Amino acid sequence: MPIDVVMPQMGESIAEGTVVKWLKKPGEKVERDEPLLEISTDKVDAEIPAPASGTLTEIIAQEGQTVGVNTVVARIAAEGEAAGASAPAQTAAAPVPAQPTQSAQPATAPAPASAPPAQAQAPAPPPKPAAPAPQAPPAPKPTEQPSNAATAQPTTQQPSEENITSLDERRRTKSSPLVRKIAQENNIDISRLQGSGVSGRVTKNDILDYLQQPGSDAAPAPALATGSEGVRPAPAEAAPRPAMTFAPGEGDRIEPLSMMRKKIAQHMVLSKQTSAHVTTVFEVDFTNIDKLRRRYKDAYTERGAKLTFLPFVIQAVVQGLREFPIINASMDESSVTYHRDLNIGIAVALEWGLIVPVVKNADEKNILGLSKAINDLGERARTKKLSPDDVQGGTFTITNPGIYGGLFGTPIINQPQVAILGVGGVKKRPVVVETKEGDVIAIRSMCILALTFDHRLIDGAVADQFMARVRSLIEAGQFTL
Repeated sequence: MPIDVVMPQMGESIAEGTVVKWLKKPGEKVERDEPLLEISTDKVDAEIPAPASGTLTEIIAQEGQTVGVNTVVARIAAEGEAAGASAPAQTAAAPVPAQPTQSAQPATAPAPASAPPAQAQAPAPPPKPAAPAPQAPPAPKPTEQPSNAATAQPTTQQPSEENITSLDERRRTKSSPLVRKIAQENNIDISRLQGSGVSGRVTKNDILDYLQQPGSDAAPAPALATGSEGVRPAPAEAAPRPAMTFAPGEGDRIEPLSMMRKKIAQHMVLSKQTSAHVTTVFEVDFTNIDKLRRRYKDAYTERGAKLTFLPFVIQAVVQGLREFPIINASMDESSVTYHRDLNIGIAVALEWGLIVPVVKNADEKNILGLSKAINDLGERARTKKLSPDDVQGGTFTITNPGIYGGLFGTPIINQPQVAILGVGGVKKRPVVVETKEGDVIAIRSMCILALTFDHRLIDGAVADQFMARVRSLIEAGQFTL
């Protein structure tokens, strides 16, 4: 009997995943726990291992397709099964991708009329039963109810229509906590949106696409005001998005955006729409840190940790967050959450995008522990071995554009956090240094730190006080190694 390969549950709030790439083809043998496919979710990209050894007989979810958790995406014939069993499995799988299109057909008016053979069964018992009538036009024909009400049995037909509509709304509104939070923050009624998920479920991509449409900010208010009329905000959703048109030249290569690239774009746009971004920039003397790093670099390498400037920055930031807990917070339109834990997200650049794994309880680690944690998370991010827990629970984020020589950057806040620190490149240059004998010019290792904060919650004075404290800790060079 074939073994089902299902979309795994990659976290409590994750309801679906996208098949990014199949690592095996139908007919190829697979070993248990051998990487079978790559998936992408709202939180992390991961390789999914084969649940058993055997032959991959059928691929149901194609690359680029998004399916709900526990949905069968492939089947494996266990070792010893007949290879011919794969043929009927493939033919049986043909209706699977057709189901979404069939469920989408009732949403358009012409669809029921375009299928006379199927409709022939419904008109067959028109004299008595009113039940087949609602099944043919579930939700798309609310306007026809008055005309049908003039016929024989309005009372039996009306309740069944309401039940179907109620069920449809419950399916659509049963979305993930993240989708409900975005809807609440933007005053959007989820039941008014047309979802692309299972049973019309509104996914995160659906609501983010709606927010990016012109006029979407004003659209939710009228939709909520319509009350029981059941009119979806079709005009707002149907409004054409202004297209950036250009004529590709000869030899240009056009590629579709990857799933990770789409999600990064959506997250960045959502963050800019949500937070009032302000950036404050501080120049910091890293000379004492540079001396410590050079002194202990070889010893740390022997202990399996590459010593960089980042662990020192994290330790200084953690102390600053203790003294200014408002920086270590998350917020929505009605409340602020002050986090007890100090979980620092570290932006990791990948060849195919960007991901932010989290160093949990960073305040409990010394420089060596932070170095090992950073190295481990970075390596597992590049090899797609991160778990959903590795990228959740962050309370403050640090990004390091200076690793490639950048002077500094103005990063975008990682929602729902309220601040993010950008670490520029550490460069030696002449600066004026105050001494007891007077001002002197010296060669110092200098770095620019840029804090982007949410001005809805954090005032400029508080942000500068936090940065001044971080600067003093770094320049003092007193760290727990």
